[in-house]
Amino acid sequence: MTEDIIKKLFDMQDLEYRDFNSKLIPTISPDIIIGVRTPVLRAYAKELLKQAKIDNSIKLGLHNFMEDLPHKYYEENNLHGFLIEGIKDYNECITELNIFLPYIDNWATCDLVNPKIVKKYPKELLKQIRIWINSDRIYTIRYGIGMLMRYYLDDLFEEQFLEWVIEKQSDEYYVNMMIAWFFATALAKQYEKVLPYIENRRMNDWTHNKTIQKAIESNRIPIDSKDYLRTLKIK
Repeated sequence: MTEDIIKKLFDMQDLEYRDFNSKLIPTISPDIIIGVRTPVLRAYAKELLKQAKIDNSIKLGLHNFMEDLPHKYYEENNLHGFLIEGIKDYNECITELNIFLPYIDNWATCDLVNPKIVKKYPKELLKQIRIWINSDRIYTIRYGIGMLMRYYLDDLFEEQFLEWVIEKQSDEYYVNMMIAWFFATALAKQYEKVLPYIENRRMNDWTHNKTIQKAIESNRIPIDSKDYLRTLKIK
């Protein structure tokens, strides 16, 4: 099944997109990027899941594909993530995520995977997010912060979440970039509660300034707030 999937991925190859995409993902070799556009890959995942419901051989083949880790190609990883998105049982979904996350090796795959089932279980998911954020793996940490940003900055927001994220500052670019994204989004949604973290310089200089930059670029933050944030940049 894995060989059939790889053949299909190459059949969907877009060389211009491959060349463009490879420049955006410097942590992986261009040689392992086939060049399949995300909407096409998502549609393929849905097609496979639909076939698996009526054909046990396809179901078994997908199971074997998902066990065949690590994958060689970037698109195999993304397809794997999209297949996880199709899982309708929360516990099974989390189990598969925990198997897969250690093999993620780039920001794009990390940020693409977002199973819809998890938002139906906010209490359970929050416990799992805490585990992910406390991981020692770059992209598992990034994934946990990303999920916290997606689901817990509105009605479910708690100030302790800001501390969870602050604690994960590191020398890792892709962790700190997600921290900046998280706090910039938090400023847009919980400005008064988040602002002291900027005023008191709770982040390292790079993440602090990147947070302000992203907040200023946001359409969700008022102009006067942006003007004040500019005064807080570290020279």
